[in-house]
Amino acid sequence: MKENNKDHSSEELQVLEGERELLLDHNYDGIHELNYPLPSWWMKTWALTIVFSIAYVMFYHFAGGPSSSEELARDMVKINEQKAIAAADVSNFDIAHYNEWKTKNDATKIGNEVYETNCFSCHATGGGGDIGPNLTDGYWIHLKSRTPEELFPFIRDGFEDKGMPAWGEILSKEEIYAAINHIMELKGTTPPKSKEPQGEKVEE
Repeated sequence: MKENNKDHSSEELQVLEGERELLLDHNYDGIHELNYPLPSWWMKTWALTIVFSIAYVMFYHFAGGPSSSEELARDMVKINEQKAIAAADVSNFDIAHYNEWKTKNDATKIGNEVYETNCFSCHATGGGGDIGPNLTDGYWIHLKSRTPEELFPFIRDGFEDKGMPAWGEILSKEEIYAAINHIMELKGTTPPKSKEPQGEKVEE
């Protein structure tokens, strides 16, 4: 047993001998500390951050780099350009384009997704109406007919006095198409809970 302890102590001494040059002079209650260097990849990364910070400061503080406000203004110009393009895209309704879109896409599935994401909170499950009116009956408050041509500008421009947002600022033209198709498919269905008719009965 003593021989095993002696061999073990000898092995520990050999390890310490190999690390003697890394041993720091100070100790804490007999506990010594080895001066192992940091990994080379860490040191290189640290050096790169210093180089980057110098370049960053030089560019943004001394070489005329744009400030955060200037970058925001520049980005807002691009955003407004894209919004103008999108607004122009939804400005006019083309029934032929609408019908073409329906034949090339799963209009029912997409329409249901658009409804659940954007319309459900006001028109409830199955279009029965909650804050907004019932979409399943033949009565409408602001429309004179239930046709894609009538629905498109109404969805696009909204009726903010009654809480109907202008969805043309939020939805793409295709998403408005999907919403129209969904509304057309709701006609005559029986939702779990139906709101009383509002407005006047319209032509189909």
